[in-house]
Amino acid sequence: MITNGALSGIKVLDMSRLLPGPYCSMILGDHGARVIAVEDRRFLADGLFFDPVNRNKEHMSLNLKTQEGKEIFFRLVKEADVFMEGFRPGVVNKLGIDYEAVRKINSGIIYCSITGYGQTGPYRDRVGHDANYLSFSGVLDLIGEPDKAPAIPGVQIADIAGGGMNAAIGILLALYAREKTGSGQYIDISMTDGMVSLMPVPLFYQEISGQITRRGDAFLSHRYACYSTYETADGRYLSIGAVENRFWKRLCEIMGVPEYAALQYDETKRAELIDFMRTTFKKKTLDEWSVILSSEDVCWGKVQNLPEVLEDPLFAEREMVLEISGKDGKKRKILGIPVKLSGTPGSVRTPPPGFGENTGDILRELGYNDEKIREFGEKGII
Repeated sequence: MITNGALSGIKVLDMSRLLPGPYCSMILGDHGARVIAVEDRRFLADGLFFDPVNRNKEHMSLNLKTQEGKEIFFRLVKEADVFMEGFRPGVVNKLGIDYEAVRKINSGIIYCSITGYGQTGPYRDRVGHDANYLSFSGVLDLIGEPDKAPAIPGVQIADIAGGGMNAAIGILLALYAREKTGSGQYIDISMTDGMVSLMPVPLFYQEISGQITRRGDAFLSHRYACYSTYETADGRYLSIGAVENRFWKRLCEIMGVPEYAALQYDETKRAELIDFMRTTFKKKTLDEWSVILSSEDVCWGKVQNLPEVLEDPLFAEREMVLEISGKDGKKRKILGIPVKLSGTPGSVRTPPPGFGENTGDILRELGYNDEKIREFGEKGII
């Protein structure tokens, strides 16, 4: 067993900020890669140093707009396997750290750029955030209630799934290809592309029905009683996901209406079934329904809030909620590693570093002495 993770020996230089890129490099760090996150100290004023995605990383500050800063960067990237950046298209060219410049000194580099709309196309220069990428991709149009405004989800789907996760997939694919070819390559990740790729089911149903999928009124989004959310007597909610008839049939038996089993997708009875389920679920509390449904072969789930998730025994058992000690000695809960490998498991080895915490150590590793490091600090290079 490789105890340090599947990516032990891989060095990642991450110059991205905020959520998409740092989420990707967290995944790589969780699985053993050495991740050095690099940011300009000028960005500290933004207050957007996002601590939860910086575990298993080192962090240094560096000003690439200085010649000395650029020289430090090229020393770093010369020994790296992966370089990540999340600037607007063209910014790395202005800084002189674009793919062509980097691969001249490191031909095996895997160079990953994460942007909102990609390096090509008519939207490449637009600014944006998660809600905008969801909008252009068509995803946001499908979230929310019928005849009401689209609802922006409370988690950053485009940043994490479209950006961070797709970047991790791309980097792993490129590393595997390098094992066979010896060559690195460039990866162009568009968060909007990633969101469009989440639309196969709406596209499939549009093709077979000829109808546009409507918000809150689709096969897998509230149109049928068998796949919806319901309020309980205490104002909580649960979800029902009984797509297959055997699960729906069992739910109907539990609810005392076995005759509804054959009417699961009957359009003429659709409203009747929904009204019945809404009325019936409101007769008991969420805890009461939990007792009834937990032992049954029914696709259901409690709609939990974050504090409940953090206390759920499932996630403790699955090590998806962990407790670590910070540098101040205080215990804190963190989210675990979802990809479980039996031979090369990921691990949380170090808590998130402070901004620039490892700058001195990394510079010493590159051959700079303490006097030079002090000089860099005085000049605003680090």
